[in-house]
Amino acid sequence: MTLARRGWVQAWLIYLLLWAAAPRPAEAESREYQIKAAFLVNFLHFVTWPPGAFTKDEMPFCIGILGEDPFGAALDQAVRSETVGQHPIIVRRWKRLADCKGCQLLFMSRSEEKNMDAILGKLRAQPILTVSETRGFARSGGIINFYLEGNKVRFEINPAAALRSHLKISAQLLNLGKIIDTGGGGQ
Repeated sequence: MTLARRGWVQAWLIYLLLWAAAPRPAEAESREYQIKAAFLVNFLHFVTWPPGAFTKDEMPFCIGILGEDPFGAALDQAVRSETVGQHPIIVRRWKRLADCKGCQLLFMSRSEEKNMDAILGKLRAQPILTVSETRGFARSGGIINFYLEGNKVRFEINPAAALRSHLKISAQLLNLGKIIDTGGGGQ
């Protein structure tokens, strides 16, 4: 093999190795939702629900997903064997808001963006931590909204919306998020 040909083969092999090691869009998206799933579980530890949010002491914390589920198995894996106090964590998926019963954290999928204002209006003042990844969600009265900054998952918090829903967000969580001041909690 000639020196030039060997150099070309080596360059091609290096390219293939780098290509194989680079995250694919689907892998990057999968990683993004693994991170978001971990955030959802951790949010439960930094929010206090009002008395009466649980009708029974052993009632589970329910993370609900409204609309298309972007998490796949990532959220189910994130809640496996997790508890908040004595409450196990479960995941439920719904296509319609009318079916969402007994959840403490509701993730509104992007598929529900066109209905966002109506959904937030119906959930207004209920002790439900509303979370999404839709532009303008926190400004519209949602409590926590994910966004990407570069390749990092970040979140913004609307404390007034949390207060309106009778939820207390810890100072630790508030310090980690970008605070959205709507002057009244959104709508």
